[in-house]
Amino acid sequence: MEQITGEIAIPLSQFSEIKKEIKNIAGFKEELERSLVKKMTEVLEVLLGGALILEASDIHIEPQEEEAKIRLRIDGILQDIITIERKIYEALLSRIKLLSGIKLNIANRPQDGRFSFLLPSQEDNLAIEIRTSTLPAEEGEAVVLRILNPKSLIAMEKLGLRKDLLELLKKEIKKPNGMIIVTGPTGSGKTTTLYAFLKEIQKPEIKIITIEDPIEYHLAGISQTQTTPEKGYDFASGLKSIMRQDPDAILVGEVRDLETVEIALQAALTGHLVLTTLHTNDAAGTIARLINLGAKTANIGPAINLIIAQRLIRKICPKCHRLEKISAQDLNKLEKELRGLSQSVKVPKISQELKIPQIKGCEACNLTGYRGRIGIFEGFLLDDEMEKFILTNPPTAALREKAMKNGMVSMKQDGFLKVLQGETTIEEVERTTGE
Repeated sequence: MEQITGEIAIPLSQFSEIKKEIKNIAGFKEELERSLVKKMTEVLEVLLGGALILEASDIHIEPQEEEAKIRLRIDGILQDIITIERKIYEALLSRIKLLSGIKLNIANRPQDGRFSFLLPSQEDNLAIEIRTSTLPAEEGEAVVLRILNPKSLIAMEKLGLRKDLLELLKKEIKKPNGMIIVTGPTGSGKTTTLYAFLKEIQKPEIKIITIEDPIEYHLAGISQTQTTPEKGYDFASGLKSIMRQDPDAILVGEVRDLETVEIALQAALTGHLVLTTLHTNDAAGTIARLINLGAKTANIGPAINLIIAQRLIRKICPKCHRLEKISAQDLNKLEKELRGLSQSVKVPKISQELKIPQIKGCEACNLTGYRGRIGIFEGFLLDDEMEKFILTNPPTAALREKAMKNGMVSMKQDGFLKVLQGETTIEEVERTTGE
């Protein structure tokens, strides 16, 4: 099979064989062990193919003194897979570097690259982007391969949004101007949410341009541009250029500095819909973060329509979970947390007879009890009342309290509502949001 730098492909027959053997982590480990005696190309094919079958988001290759460990991040949790010999690690590292277009002879500084992985199907090859990051560590270079699978792009209805928040968002993203900010830590699903918004508003009559670092998913019919800071093309300069392209909607991958913030706010104030992300812990902290970056409070309120914060929580495994009568302690938690919610939020009846999901663990979920993830959200509108409140430069705690009084449902409350709907467990919500 011919290989070219920057692309790796598995023949359909070989991928079908891998798929047959890999049903869980144990099967993946066995298949990977079998491949280690073959060419390095085949080892990488099994590694990538298996990671995709198991729906992993990242592959971690971590060197140790005499060996290296391979781990997968599945549903946000790292799982140990296999330990490989040092010489296999070095050959695998070289192969990954070559494919990713990064320098083989540099091991003392971090490098970033990417390549495409062609996943075969009966109809066509699906191109999956693999983002490579190398980092010098004590025993060698640690490698993380981020898997950007186009199949992870989903409709808004499948994000996990409550009905009231979904309806609010659908209304807000159809407005001709203003800014919508999605916040959360790295890996919380912000980009997936923004792309779901783009898919919802995309139509021939409107021009959508994105500026990202890097482009994570490719969408037909949308102009996408990638920053190259080493050439002076960053978010701020890119956004200035985009404004001259007469867009209706703009997606800014992330606002990180004052110049980008100011241009984005001006774009929102001058007739454009701006979608962007910010790294904060919750929705209320967004205002303080923007002010810390140097944004003027007089511009924040009029420019921003809506702020959302999100996390991803694991869903219970549909094959092995069980429903058990709620304990007195958990009943007290739910009653205390869900007291006083807005009337627009439907809360299932909470009583001592309530049954909630408990995990068990089976082969299908790699004995974790969870399979797949769903979002939990909190968000608030910046209406006239909130705009006036922001002008007083309130502390984050006061802003959060105000948003909650105005009907905001916190991420923890949203998670507990998903427990009542039988989608996750109390333990998983507390693990993600804190007790």
